[in-house]
Amino acid sequence: MITCPEYMISSKPKIVVVVGPTASGKTALAINIAKKFSGEVISSDSRQVYTGLDIGTEKVTPEEMSNIPHHLIDIVEPKIIYTAFDFKKDAEKAIQDIQQRGKLPIIAGGTFFYLDILLGRIKTPKVPPNPELRVELEKLDTASLYKRLEALDPRRASTIDSQNHRRLIRAIEIANSLGEVPKLKSIDCPYEVLMIGINTDKQELRTRLRKRAEEALTKGLVEETEQLLKTGVSRERLSEIGLEYRVVLDYLDNKLSPEELIQKLEEKNWQYAKKQLLWLKNDESIEWFNPEQAEDILNRVAEWLQDSE
Repeated sequence: MITCPEYMISSKPKIVVVVGPTASGKTALAINIAKKFSGEVISSDSRQVYTGLDIGTEKVTPEEMSNIPHHLIDIVEPKIIYTAFDFKKDAEKAIQDIQQRGKLPIIAGGTFFYLDILLGRIKTPKVPPNPELRVELEKLDTASLYKRLEALDPRRASTIDSQNHRRLIRAIEIANSLGEVPKLKSIDCPYEVLMIGINTDKQELRTRLRKRAEEALTKGLVEETEQLLKTGVSRERLSEIGLEYRVVLDYLDNKLSPEELIQKLEEKNWQYAKKQLLWLKNDESIEWFNPEQAEDILNRVAEWLQDSE
């Protein structure tokens, strides 16, 4: 095993970021890099932070972790709204902790908005959560939340997803504190970053998504959804957390047959993958590799790490 240098001595600490569409193998690659270079993995998935959401979010299992420490998984209850501001704060803390122990931070996950915030590409307002306000807002439907945001900040209301309950609450929270939601700005990146992208063939990706849908149902996705409802997670909350749970709710309402359930899961994840690819397409810092180029990826990481010594 190659020993990682003490990155904290660098003016800009080094981190490896693994990106790619859903089902492309980001987590497995991050674990392989961690094994080779004495690293630890930080999840940048906005849903895997929640406890109990395991099958629907394709959460890495203890066996799959292969004794590699993972961070920002299972850290909050699903009833709690976890924001991009929360992620930035927690990820920065995890990176510092990993580096102080002489390890390499490796970030993997499909919430690229989180990554952009962490890397300084987007500067978010430092408005901490307001628990009392959130309790009040959680009782409102999306239409009521949108009207409230529109009254506070018409500009932000014109750009936000009016059906996203979580984002509406966060926007109201910020506008209530600052008077408006500031426009997003970029700042200097606090890290030296190697961006590794997994370039999966689209037909192969669709095949993987179909297989993932089938395996999720075999593992108990429907039962997991029912259990979350029993523990008090609302249907609206489940719907906003993940498309898989939203589709399963339709199935439980007898709107989908078992065959339609699999097809719908595949289609919705394919739509999500295409959105991810569009996001990644504009990032010129990504170094793309095909899934079978595992050795080339490890060689590139080794070369990049040696530049810091």
